[in-house]
Amino acid sequence: MDKKKCPVCSNMVVGRSDKLFCSIKCKSIKQYEDRQENEKFYLQIDKQLKVNRKLLRRYNKSGVSTIRKSELINKGFNPNYFTHFWKNQKGDVYLFVYEYGFLKVKHNQKEKYVLVKWQKYMRKDLG
Repeated sequence: MDKKKCPVCSNMVVGRSDKLFCSIKCKSIKQYEDRQENEKFYLQIDKQLKVNRKLLRRYNKSGVSTIRKSELINKGFNPNYFTHFWKNQKGDVYLFVYEYGFLKVKHNQKEKYVLVKWQKYMRKDLG
């Protein structure tokens, strides 16, 4: 019979064959550490979403505007972080960060974003 070591303190685990920790204390420590890691991950995503929303709001005062992709990226925008998407009748997919959306387009060999604000017609059950 193989003896297992506790992943927290390296003491021998005694008891049931499926027991993972040597004590309640070590189990609690491991659960706390796991929650801390999950919280860090959540906070990183939340922080980037807030940065993205702030930038989209700042550069889209009129409700619809166009900006160079590089300008937003240089300010800290990350297009991989968004909350939802909307596909128009042409098949264009707008990515949204809460109520502010963006669509990547190419104009005169330059990558740009068309910035929009969420509208009621974009959701059938609201329109």
